[in-house]
Amino acid sequence: MNALIIEDEQPTALRLKKMIMELDPDIRVIEILDSIASAIAWLESNSHPDLIFQDIHLADGSGFEIYKSVKVDVPVIFTTAYDKYAIDAFQVNSIDYLLKPVTRAQLKSSLDKLKRISGKGNTADYEAMAGMLLPQSYQKRFMVRYGQKIKVIATEDIAYFYTLQGNNFFKSFDGKEYPSDFSLDKLEEMLDPETFHRINRQIIININAIREMYAYSKSRVKIELDPACDFETIASTERSGKFKKWLSGQAD
Repeated sequence: MNALIIEDEQPTALRLKKMIMELDPDIRVIEILDSIASAIAWLESNSHPDLIFQDIHLADGSGFEIYKSVKVDVPVIFTTAYDKYAIDAFQVNSIDYLLKPVTRAQLKSSLDKLKRISGKGNTADYEAMAGMLLPQSYQKRFMVRYGQKIKVIATEDIAYFYTLQGNNFFKSFDGKEYPSDFSLDKLEEMLDPETFHRINRQIIININAIREMYAYSKSRVKIELDPACDFETIASTERSGKFKKWLSGQAD
C-alpha cells in the first residue's frame, strides 16, 4: 500500500512516517509534501496513493483547499491540533483523524479502522467537506461594461438585482442602473444570504434597501425600496415565510 503524507512540520512528518513503517511494513510512504500548492501539483501529476495522511493547517492555508482543486477518492486520515469543529465533521463523514501529537496507539487504531472499512466504499466526499468547513466566499464586486466604459461596483453598494423582459439588471444605492451578466438563479449562489434575499421570481433585494413594509393579501408582504423600483415589489406567498425568517436573521 502506497501512502502520501501532507505535513508542513518536517520533524512531525518524519516521526509519523517512522511510526507508520513500524506499525505496518506493508505501507510505503512514497512522498512527503509540505503545502497546499505542492500537494495539488503532485496529485495532478501522479497516480494517487492508496492512503493519505494530512495535516489540516498548512503553511499556505487550510488543507481542505486541496480537495477544491483535485478529486480524491482514497481514504484520508487527517491530523489536527485543536479543531473541534473539524473533528465533529470528520465523525459525521466517517473520516478518521489523529489528534496531535500523534501517538502510536492513535495511529494503530486508525490503521486498524482502515483495514476494517477497506473496500466498503466508505471514502468521504472531501470536496463537499471542504465546502462545509471552509469559509464561504461571496461576490465582493461586479464589473459592468456600457459602451467603451468599464466600471466596478462593490456588492455592498447594490440595492437590488432584477429581471425585466428577459434581461438582467441591478440598481445601486445612488439610483444608477446597470446591466447584469448573471441570472437571478446564479446570483442566489453568489450573494451573501445574510444581506441579499430573493423575494419573488423577479427581484433580489439588499436588506439595507428596504424603506417600508406592509402586510399584503394572502400573507404576502409589500416592500418599498430605496431607491424606488419601477415595479411592485411583493414577497410572494411561497417565499414570504423564508422572507420573514431572513428579516429576523435566520438566513438559510
